[in-house]
Amino acid sequence: MKKILLFATFAAFTFTTANAQSEFRIGFKGGVNFSSVGGDFTDNYDGRTSFHIGGLVEIPISEKFAIQPELLYSSQGAKSEYDNSFGDSLVIGKEKLKLDYINIPIMAKYYIINGLSVEAGPQFGFLISAKNEYEVSGFRGDESGDDDVKDFYNSLDIAIGIGASYRLNNGVFFSLRFNKGITKVNEDLDYSVIEEGDPIPGFDYSYKQHNNVFQISAGYSF
Repeated sequence: MKKILLFATFAAFTFTTANAQSEFRIGFKGGVNFSSVGGDFTDNYDGRTSFHIGGLVEIPISEKFAIQPELLYSSQGAKSEYDNSFGDSLVIGKEKLKLDYINIPIMAKYYIINGLSVEAGPQFGFLISAKNEYEVSGFRGDESGDDDVKDFYNSLDIAIGIGASYRLNNGVFFSLRFNKGITKVNEDLDYSVIEEGDPIPGFDYSYKQHNNVFQISAGYSF
């Protein structure tokens, strides 16, 4: 009986201590995105700098572990520059691919020491806008504009995020995270039939591209 009481007392003390040191928190964050699109036909793509902003909750599991779901607006994509020669004429162009998502990361956090945590988990992104902005200078003069290209991209993007965060005693925190896309961002297109209706035997037009995003964030939780 004494052993049972001793065990119960120890378990209660452990549970109370863990919950006293682990707090449910609500917060918001924002920061810079350094995004790119990797995969097939992306050799001339450069990174794009943009932003993310949104809210989060931190749900304690134990003294060291927590789950942190987030809801973020994230502007991503890539940019490129090119110059092509057509006879004696040179065409110079710039393009910026803007992929805007509502992202839902679900991070598992482990506190190494008080305030400092590492995190990893899946992220589910829902495409809300996709535009290709362009500027072209050449024998036809200068042209610029933007095209809606949402139909060419998948509405769901899944990534794996990994990062670290440090929270000060006053609730301000800073974090770094890298999100690696694991699903295709580009929609599957049927290129098997060319203009006249003649297929090209054995030619594979399928390709895969994915999002890569490095984020630097600052926020506040309470």
